[in-house]
Amino acid sequence: MPIVAHTDLPTFEHLRREGQSILEPDRALQQDIRELHIGLLNMMPDAALAPTERQFLRLINGSNRIAQFYVHPFTLDELQRSPAAQAHIDRYYQDFERIRVEGLDALIITGANVSHPNLADEPFWQPLIEVIDWALGSVTSVLCSCLATHAVLQFRYGQTRRPLPGKRWGVYPHRVVDQRHPLVNDVNTLFDVPHSRFNEIGRDQFDTAGLRVLVESEEAGVHLAVSEDGFRIVFFQGHPEYDTISLLKEYKREVKRFAAGHRDDYPPFPEHYIGTRDRAILDEHREQVSAARENARESPPFPEEPIVAGLDNTWHDTAEGVVGNWMGKIYQLTNNDRRLPFMEGVDPRDPLGLGR
Repeated sequence: MPIVAHTDLPTFEHLRREGQSILEPDRALQQDIRELHIGLLNMMPDAALAPTERQFLRLINGSNRIAQFYVHPFTLDELQRSPAAQAHIDRYYQDFERIRVEGLDALIITGANVSHPNLADEPFWQPLIEVIDWALGSVTSVLCSCLATHAVLQFRYGQTRRPLPGKRWGVYPHRVVDQRHPLVNDVNTLFDVPHSRFNEIGRDQFDTAGLRVLVESEEAGVHLAVSEDGFRIVFFQGHPEYDTISLLKEYKREVKRFAAGHRDDYPPFPEHYIGTRDRAILDEHREQVSAARENARESPPFPEEPIVAGLDNTWHDTAEGVVGNWMGKIYQLTNNDRRLPFMEGVDPRDPLGLGR
């Protein structure tokens, strides 16, 4: 069964217009089928708040139709918001204290923009730790995306992320390096994943922490890893949830920053993402923007439409497969009481029976 539109969150209607199957709550009540309640701790900046909702809900909705999915978005008060974004949160997001009481089957934690080299100096650090500590004791599995992965590696495993020489930005080929794990069942052994970050946790740090690496890239490093027990924490270092145009939107934003004088260098292309023909279009645009900036003129509009037509999404199907496998294992390991996440007879230290 699909996601249940149990609130009036606009993302439900947006996905419905895309052709996604979204179940109304009255119909959901008539179905004799298990519920899975998934928390979404959305820490993304204002412009990405709603797109991030849509991206993760698409992945959930594209997973195995094994249950009715109820998604519960929430955020952290310590993240600064514009009035419009705060109004969206106040209207549509849930309070963490309510979620803590009612319980979840699983939790997804997004990335976030940060302003300090040390994550522990961010104003949301302690509240984030509180959420994660609660989840690790009360939720079957926590899926960490990008910065959330870096945060958990730092406070729980003592592994601090390292700055990269430049931004790792693009779509990179990855290989499954541990085919025995259920998260990569029926997944192509070679697939693409978008990345967009200035820092990384290296393979040596995952190994030192005793974590199990499942997917990595020669260019982009580790993408997918799991905690010692094989399932309680799932780590994404890339962004498999990204839309086809997500990296283009980031590139467009950086071009605008250059045009406005907020960055000195013109942004490079995201790697392995924009084709030769479209690079020529964007190179011409670069010349026009540079000339406009030099002569204090208004920059020409970004040629987004012709570029979008040439983009390919080479990662979403695999992302759905991995998330579908994650949802399937959550379904197997949970019972109807979300406060008792493991079924009788399941060892919480090795819930998947991997023998580790």
